[in-house]
Amino acid sequence: MLKRFLAYYKPHKTLFILDMLASLAVALVGVVYPIVTRSMLNDLIPNKKWELIIFFGMLLLGLYFVRMLLNFFIQYKGHLMGIRMQAQMRSDLFAHLEKLPFSFFDANETGKIMSRMTSDLQEITELAHHGPENLIICSISIVISFTYLTTINWKLSLIVFACVPLLILVSAITRQKMRKAFQRRREAMATINGALQSSIAGIRVTKAFTNANMEQDKFEIGNKDFIDSSMDSYHAMATFHSSTSFITDIFNVVILIAGGIFLYAGEINFADYSAFIVSISLFLNPVNTLIRFMEQYQNGVAGFERFIAIMDTKPEEDDENAEDAGILSGRIEFRNVVSGYDDGPDVLHGIDLTVDKGKTFALVGPSGGGKTTICHLIPNFYEIREGSILLDGKDLTRLTRQSVRKNIGIVQQDVYLFNASIRDNILYGKPDATEEEVLEAAKRANIHDFVTSLENGYDTVIGERGVRLSGGQKQRLCIARVFLKNPPILILDEATSALDNTTEILIQRALDELCKGRTTLVVAHRLSTIKNADEIAVISGGKITEQGNHEDLLTLGGTYKRLYEQQFRDDVEIIAEEY
Repeated sequence: MLKRFLAYYKPHKTLFILDMLASLAVALVGVVYPIVTRSMLNDLIPNKKWELIIFFGMLLLGLYFVRMLLNFFIQYKGHLMGIRMQAQMRSDLFAHLEKLPFSFFDANETGKIMSRMTSDLQEITELAHHGPENLIICSISIVISFTYLTTINWKLSLIVFACVPLLILVSAITRQKMRKAFQRRREAMATINGALQSSIAGIRVTKAFTNANMEQDKFEIGNKDFIDSSMDSYHAMATFHSSTSFITDIFNVVILIAGGIFLYAGEINFADYSAFIVSISLFLNPVNTLIRFMEQYQNGVAGFERFIAIMDTKPEEDDENAEDAGILSGRIEFRNVVSGYDDGPDVLHGIDLTVDKGKTFALVGPSGGGKTTICHLIPNFYEIREGSILLDGKDLTRLTRQSVRKNIGIVQQDVYLFNASIRDNILYGKPDATEEEVLEAAKRANIHDFVTSLENGYDTVIGERGVRLSGGQKQRLCIARVFLKNPPILILDEATSALDNTTEILIQRALDELCKGRTTLVVAHRLSTIKNADEIAVISGGKITEQGNHEDLLTLGGTYKRLYEQQFRDDVEIIAEEY
C-alpha cells in the first residue's frame, strides 16, 4: 500500500523536494534560538558584549522573517501538491469506475461511492501534504535537537531520551484501536451519504406518499451509527492523546528533577541548565507533533484503504485475443446460455434463440422470468456461466466490449437523462454529430416540434434525470439519442410500459421508425405492440416455454394466448369505460 501511495508523489517530485527543504530550513531556524540563548547566558550577558547582543537579536529577527516566508511556501505549495495528488487519485478512481462491471454498481450504493471520491480523498490530501513533513522533518529535528542537547550535557540528554521507548510503547498500544475505530467511522459516514443520496433522488416519491417521517427514521439509523462510531473513535483518540501527553509531561518532571540534581552536584552550570530547559522544546515539539499527527495519519490511511479497495476491484476485461467487432450486420444467436448474477442462482437455463439480420424478436412473459437478463447479456453487461452468444457468427467473448456496444442502441422503461441541455443529451448518442444530424434525429423521434416550442429550444436544461420533462418527452429524447447513434442492433426493454395509451401510440410510432432496417429485440408488457414481430418467445422461469409468430402462438393455445386474451379483455373494458 505504501508503494502505491508514494507513486502519486512522482509527478510532483520537484515541488515535494522544495517543500521538504523548506520544512527542514524551518526546523534548523528553530535551533538557532536556544544556541543564541546559551551563548548570551554564558558569554555575552556576563561579559556585557552589547553590540553582539544586538547583532544576534537582529540576526534572529531576520531568520524569523525568512521562516515566515518558508512557512508561507510550505502551507501554500505543500497543500497545492496535496490537491494535485487528490485530483489525480480522483481521476484514476473515476476512470476505474467507468471500467467496472454492472455487478459492482448493483452491490454498492451511489452515496458510498461518492464518499470515497470526496471526503476520503480529502483526508488523503492532508496526509499527502503533512505526512512526509511530519515524519521526515520531525525525525530530523529530533536527531538534531538531541545532538545539540548532548553538547550541553550528554548525561542529562540520555536520561531524557530514556523516556522515549515508553512513549513509543504507549503509542503503539493505543494506535491500533484508534485505527479500527476511525475505519468504522468512515464506513458509517459512507452509509449516511448513501441514505442521503437515495432520499434526495426519491424526494418526489417520498412527498407523494407522505413518507417523510419514514425517511427520517431510516436516515437516523445511519446517523446514530455515525454517532456511535464517532464516540468509539474519539474515545480511542482521547486515550491515545491523554496517554502520550502524560508521557511527555513525564519528560518535564525528569528534566526538573535530574537537572536540579546535576546542578546541585556541579555537573552543569546555571546558564547551561537554563539553555537545556529552553532547548528541550526542540526535542519535545517534534515528538508532540508526531503524536498529534497520528489522528491525521489514521484518517488518511483509512481513506486510502477504501480508495484502493475500489481500485483493486477487477474491471471489465476483454479477452487478450479479442478483436474489434467493426460494423455488425445484426445477427444474434444464443446457444444453450446459462447465466445469473454474482454468486446467486442461475436466472437463465439453457436459452437457445436466433434473431436474423433486420428482424424483430419479442420477449414476453411474467416478471422475473429472465427477459431483461437476456437483453443485458447482448451488450456483455454481465458474464454468462455456460453456453455462448454469437454476433454475426462471432463469439461475444472474442469481441471487445466497446466495439460491441457501439453497435447496440438501448431504450429502456427507466430513461436516464443528464442534467444538461436537450442538445447535449441527444449528442450523447454521437458526440461528434453535426447540428443538422441532431435536428434530424429529433424530428425522426417526433420531439423536434416540442423542443422548438421552448424558450431556449435545444439549449433548454432539463434538470436532474430530465425532471422538467414528461415521461413521453423523456422517452422521445432517448429515442432521438439512439437515432443519432444509428446502431444496427436495437434493444427495447419495456420502453412504453410506463406510458399512458395516447402517449404510447405516439412513442410507438417513433419506435417503429427506429426499428426499420435494424435487428430488434423487444421486451414488451403490452402484447398488442409486438404482435407484428417476426418471432415471439415466451420466457418463464429462465426458459423459453413457447416460440413462434403471433398467429402460431395463438394457435398453440398456451401461455401467450391466455396473456393476449386477458389483455384484450382489459383493453375492451377500458375503452368501454372511456365511452
